[in-house]
Amino acid sequence: MQSEGVTYIVGTFDVAELTFLAFFVFFIGLVIYLNRESRREGYPLEHEQSGVVESRESIFDGEKKTFKLPHGRGTYVPEDVARDELSKVGNIPAKQGFGAGGAPWVPTGDAMKDGMGPGAFAQRQDYPDLTFDGRPRIVPIGDSHEIEIAPKDRDPVGLPVYDANKKLAGTVSDVWVDQSEHIIRYLEVTTNSGKKVLAPMTFAAIQGKGFLGGITPLVDDQKELVDIEAITAEQFEDVPALATPGQITRLEEDKIQAYYGGGTMYATAERGEPWL
Repeated sequence: MQSEGVTYIVGTFDVAELTFLAFFVFFIGLVIYLNRESRREGYPLEHEQSGVVESRESIFDGEKKTFKLPHGRGTYVPEDVARDELSKVGNIPAKQGFGAGGAPWVPTGDAMKDGMGPGAFAQRQDYPDLTFDGRPRIVPIGDSHEIEIAPKDRDPVGLPVYDANKKLAGTVSDVWVDQSEHIIRYLEVTTNSGKKVLAPMTFAAIQGKGFLGGITPLVDDQKELVDIEAITAEQFEDVPALATPGQITRLEEDKIQAYYGGGTMYATAERGEPWL
């Protein structure tokens, strides 16, 4: 088309409109792509209450990823399977608060063991986490690769452990360290009954200067202690045990962490109630 010596290549078509349409098509394609990628890693749509997994036949479902596991453990392809009994809401002794959909779930069984709320845990692999060179990552300090407590730091071994009620729950008998991060991961506690359990270091605080949690004075001959407020002395007896002495698996780690996490809300009746 020509007019007064001027040549129009695209006629009356608006280039800005073409750019907008191209961006719109790109954006829609990006949304579909990201949704497909997210489900390839093992996150299908799942009904919150029944646990029923949505069919993988929609446009948003792509082929599953194959993960190559380190240290000769082969490969892993995520599976769309029903959740474990402990992580299925329908199998946990609980009721929905206020009797309405969307309201928080209230435990009706043993909240410290049923894997609910802050006590929930993931079904991780039941084998130990390893360092880059294939050694167990988390071990008792005596089994570690030349890791030791810094001379200026307090060695917690031998210190008494006090619980949520400021009562004696046991004594620290060992320290478990992370050989990759070079930090303390767990304290091994010998309970009042003689049972050995692990307590995550993140839930423990070494107290000194003659006070327990800054409130209750210690006995005259006790200058330092370990304060673990997450659970009570009686609940230390039910901390998930290790299948193999001196070794902790990924699944056992999650269960232990969840047990203490659940204690922050369920250890005592008062913790589950409103502050006001």
